[in-house]
Amino acid sequence: MKPMIDLKKQYMEIKDEVLLMVNEVLESSQYILGKRVAELEDHIKKYHGVQDAIAVASGTDALHLSLRALGIGEGDEVITTAFTFFATVEAIMYTGAKPVFVDIEPETYNIDVSLIEKKVTERTKAIIPVHIFGHPVDMEGIMDIAQKYSLKVIEDCAQSFGASFNGKKAGSFGDAGCFSFYPSKNLGACGDGGMIILNDINVAHEVRKLRNHGSKGGYRHECLGYNSRLDEIQAGILLVKLKRIDAYNTKRRENAILYNSLLSDIVTCPVEKDSAYHVYHQYTIRSNKRDIIQQCLKEHGISSVIYYPLPLHLQDALRYLGYKEGDLPITEQVSKEVLSLPIYPELTEEDIRLTSEVIHKCLETIHDA
Repeated sequence: MKPMIDLKKQYMEIKDEVLLMVNEVLESSQYILGKRVAELEDHIKKYHGVQDAIAVASGTDALHLSLRALGIGEGDEVITTAFTFFATVEAIMYTGAKPVFVDIEPETYNIDVSLIEKKVTERTKAIIPVHIFGHPVDMEGIMDIAQKYSLKVIEDCAQSFGASFNGKKAGSFGDAGCFSFYPSKNLGACGDGGMIILNDINVAHEVRKLRNHGSKGGYRHECLGYNSRLDEIQAGILLVKLKRIDAYNTKRRENAILYNSLLSDIVTCPVEKDSAYHVYHQYTIRSNKRDIIQQCLKEHGISSVIYYPLPLHLQDALRYLGYKEGDLPITEQVSKEVLSLPIYPELTEEDIRLTSEVIHKCLETIHDA
């Protein structure tokens, strides 16, 4: 079966450099919050043009600690999208706040900024836009609303490392930008990891306390915190890959362009708005024959994944919020039609053409029948 992502192929290309880095960390005997973590934070801070970057244990922790540091808590409301991974709302719920969902754009699958203002109440304290699949949200529109209503903005950049909107990097617009380094991400570790980028130094100080048991050090604890520290080995591996992230993203974009040229006549292909720089964490097509296409691909040994088959507002875990089917019609329709195809940088042109050919033959067979 051809995989959705071939992590081994990427590893083999950088194996010598990764092993050298891991060996240096092991020989240093400094494994937590050491030199490599500090170096990674500095590089990512400069890459995004922000005041600070703070490494944490996961993308989920990045969201949770950002919300906590920005004062979001019990009784507050946070506006976000239901078309995202569950971690986005988990982080909100961990604080005791309530997720409030807004429908999505049918073209980008991002939160529909034009619908946000209608959901603002006196309890609304923040917005979490998710740059889904690597296409940046209209952040200028988000920031205008946030300024108007004095709301915090936490960008969920788990799928968008390197993406930009009007030339400005995703994650650098809001009060915090939150990244995941889960292995399958555009910039992925060999385990879990996350990063928060910020411009407010006071908030950054609060995040640093929260990630380390509420302490600045010296066994003095100012608040109840968490154990959320990126280890040195993961930081070292990420440093090796960070040098290549722009090249990786360029290759993803080239793969997407090829897919578009081969598939745009039979399915709905991803779009890239004029103001956006899409990094294609996923290449997601849309078709009302989605399940048939997926079965055809499976029969030909080609992997594909549905992100996401059931939107968050209809999940059992969020039933208490009171949403019902029909509340977010575009989100619900998209969830029935989307299918993500392999898009990783090392994917060959031959693989893309084969996948596209299978989809064509599949749909032609249906049409002929």
